[in-house]
Amino acid sequence: MAMMNKISLEQKIFYALHIAMVMCMIGHGAFGIITKQIWCNYFGVFGIGHDMSYRLMPYVGSVDILMGIIMLVYPNRAIALWLVAWGFITASLRPLSGEPFAELIERAGNFGAPFALLLLCGLQKNIKTWFAKIDPKKISLDEKRSAQLAASLKIMVFLLLAGHGWLNIIQKKGILLQYESLGFTNPMDVAATVGVFEILAAFSILVRPLAPIILFFFIWKMTSELFYPQWELFEWIERGGSYGALLALYFYCRAHRSNNFLYTLKERRWNINLF
Repeated sequence: MAMMNKISLEQKIFYALHIAMVMCMIGHGAFGIITKQIWCNYFGVFGIGHDMSYRLMPYVGSVDILMGIIMLVYPNRAIALWLVAWGFITASLRPLSGEPFAELIERAGNFGAPFALLLLCGLQKNIKTWFAKIDPKKISLDEKRSAQLAASLKIMVFLLLAGHGWLNIIQKKGILLQYESLGFTNPMDVAATVGVFEILAAFSILVRPLAPIILFFFIWKMTSELFYPQWELFEWIERGGSYGALLALYFYCRAHRSNNFLYTLKERRWNINLF
């Protein structure tokens, strides 16, 4: 009975990415309802003025929340594909509006989590399948998709950690306020230290991701995102893509305990050819 109820690796990764997407959409939508002032800069990229931006924000936020709720109760590939595009567009608006490029890559989880979910579930040629409800119990990874998923998760985690480390190094104001709120008297020194630490961690995961290290950074990310100086809860929820990416990669690494994370298709074929 225990074996029958055992959750497969595919299911664990699916639920990690699925909940991450829902959190991202609902958290992002909440800022539209709240009418977050900085969104005016992003509407400005399209030539939309200040007053019109405030009128449009609740509508954009409502659509995000609606999509998040639909994804929660009826997960499907179509919404995942939409979130890949929407997540990348909204993240790109930050550097396009004058913010550092690191703001884009730090949000890799926003568009990377739904992309990884599509790789996990498999792309389909039949358009009806894109709108059909995904059954995680029926997901089965072959070696090719497994390798693609592993590579996408590694790159995603590398980008989000490196991006956040970069923002620390360039002394992002919001991050310095976080450290000040935690009682640090030298927030700039703390930011520099954390920045170097996160960038080194990003490269270590890119080269050789190990499950214990990834679990540490999953906890690190979920904890550190709690200390935003304003709208802490919504900021934490919106970062769901980052937590989901780390957790999915952790599940994958734990299931593939080889020191060489990508000991999969190529090396197995090499060994077969030798013997």
